[in-house]
Amino acid sequence: MDSLALPAAPPQPDGRPELLALRALKLGDLLVALPALRGLRRSFPEHRIYYAAQSWLAPIVALTDSVDDLLPTHGLDDPLPIETGRVDVAVNLHGSGGESRQRLEEIRPARRIGHRSPGWDGPEWRHGIHERQRWADLVSWHGIPADPLDCRLRIPDAGSRTPGAVVLHVGAAYGSRLWPVERFAEVARVLAGAGHEVVFTGSTKERPRALAVADAAGLPAQSVAAGELALDAFAGLISGASLVISADTGAAHLASAYARPSVVLFGPAPAAEWGPPPGPHLVLTDESVRRGETFSEDPDPAILAVTVEDVLAAAARLGID
Repeated sequence: MDSLALPAAPPQPDGRPELLALRALKLGDLLVALPALRGLRRSFPEHRIYYAAQSWLAPIVALTDSVDDLLPTHGLDDPLPIETGRVDVAVNLHGSGGESRQRLEEIRPARRIGHRSPGWDGPEWRHGIHERQRWADLVSWHGIPADPLDCRLRIPDAGSRTPGAVVLHVGAAYGSRLWPVERFAEVARVLAGAGHEVVFTGSTKERPRALAVADAAGLPAQSVAAGELALDAFAGLISGASLVISADTGAAHLASAYARPSVVLFGPAPAAEWGPPPGPHLVLTDESVRRGETFSEDPDPAILAVTVEDVLAAAARLGID
């Protein structure tokens, strides 16, 4: 399965029973839910599985090899775009609040899988556990075995356009996760000076920041891939990287999904809940000063506590110096 259709209307039924997994969130949220999706695929081999999330995630959803169709769903403000009574099994991988439950209740599935809440049977919501564990435990409670470490993603057919590159992902969705430009630049300057090919990534909106990092590092604009890569090409780049340095973003989760060496800088989010699985991954943060304000415009003190020397030392521990 190399691509998923993005229909203007829900796909027509094809005779199979249908399962809908709701998680209308972002890339990292998809990747920590991958173990649960794998469990659902194994336990419901005859079902057509929908993943209800934002449409831009379609290239990565296809690489899970666990989903048949993406159902474009931008948040929870509107009803799910699928007919009432059509879905056999609805799975709440979005959360346990009233909004997500309501959207799934509205489509009247024959079976509902979620956490315990009014009208729903299931495990109690637990605070302070890792997200991969949370969703694997949820479906396992409902008789659907899932391994929280089953989080590998298929490599895109095109692979990496720059195999062996050191990828510096310099952006983040919120200012609370932004490590300073000058620190990224110094890391890039040192690694490039040691002979490593450095590629800067980020979204289209983050391209000016990536260009600023490259310029401060004395590296050419050609080293900046931010804003130039389709999502599957971005995944391919990460899959072939010799090292990924990133804040706690989708790039870091992709490095985990491909078991690529990574240095992950944590700010407002606790690494115990969102950190990488066992493997060639190192987390850098100072939780003693963590403010924890995800939507703040200012970098969290926990990520500002990470120095250039910390990152270079972690890279050396992973074999890149």
